[in-house]
Amino acid sequence: MTTPNVRREVAPLELFFDLVFVFAVGQLTHHLLAHLGRRGAAETLVALVAVCGVWTFTSFEVTLLDVERGATRVITVVVMGLGLFMNAGITRAFAGGPWLFAVPMLVALVGPGGYAALAAPDAELRRHFARVLLWFAVSTPLWVVGAAADPETRLWWWAAAALVDLAGTWTAHPFPGRTTATERIEFDARHMLERMRLFLIILLGETVLALGRVLSEHTPEVLTVLVAVGGFASLVGLWAVYFGRSEEQVEQHTEAAEDPVRSVHIGMNVLYGVLTGLVTFAAGIELVLAHVHDARAGVGGALALAGPAIYLLSQTIYFRVETGTGWRPRAIGTGVLAVAAVAAYWLPGYAVVALLVVVLAALAAALRNQ
Repeated sequence: MTTPNVRREVAPLELFFDLVFVFAVGQLTHHLLAHLGRRGAAETLVALVAVCGVWTFTSFEVTLLDVERGATRVITVVVMGLGLFMNAGITRAFAGGPWLFAVPMLVALVGPGGYAALAAPDAELRRHFARVLLWFAVSTPLWVVGAAADPETRLWWWAAAALVDLAGTWTAHPFPGRTTATERIEFDARHMLERMRLFLIILLGETVLALGRVLSEHTPEVLTVLVAVGGFASLVGLWAVYFGRSEEQVEQHTEAAEDPVRSVHIGMNVLYGVLTGLVTFAAGIELVLAHVHDARAGVGGALALAGPAIYLLSQTIYFRVETGTGWRPRAIGTGVLAVAAVAAYWLPGYAVVALLVVVLAALAAALRNQ
């Protein structure tokens, strides 16, 4: 087992594994765009919880069990393959192809969980993964029944399953009278922080590529180019809000923490919000570019600002709970963008993007000067 005194770099296999989940960002965005409305948003959110759950569970398990072990490497490759099929099935999961999404997702969660419950090198970890399997025993039937149900009712079954999985992840899978004594677990917190940091960079990178794909589909008129430049500047702003100086604070705090597992666990929980924000932004900026000459940005304008607001809110919660620093400017930025997202429906697209660039630039500067 990897210990705090034996640090290791992120393995190439772990980065290779992440690429499958970059594919998921595009799939989730495509599904949201194809089903604009409350139901489509709910479907996208349910699929996002499943996708993010597979990534966080596998990455956390690999960090605990050490990817350099042969069996752990095999599990990583298998989950990567399962993730490819799961993510490919997102766009038809709520229509005529639920099993391509549900079956790989369940195998990717239950299989490695069973292995860890038997093979984890620490008794506390084995008990923890046994409790994880109990939580999966509750959610798995809901996923299966939902896949077998008609598309109209599938969302309700899967929403219930996603809530169970999300509650288990966020609470570290407790059981009545039994919780995991995380402070006693030897854990390479720096490695897991690096995993999350690189995953965030990859997610931002996929959003950049999505912006490029959308731009390639439109005539390069002056207004289109200006809005695309603003979209790119917004992504740079989202990157700078965290990678300006904040990541150093996070690393120092986690290394000094008495319970690094708990600290990293909170960061993993926040990733759900970060991914939600980036998918929402990607959908919004695509709609804004598609209707760049409209007098009103409409739903696209609202999504283009709501996404960064969700992204900032997730960081606000993390920095408030963990480091106690840097959360106030993020909270202010969240509030400004949330209010602006409501008004964005009636604003032209270029004004929406310009407002976003100004807010993110001001926030990045404020955080850097702290």
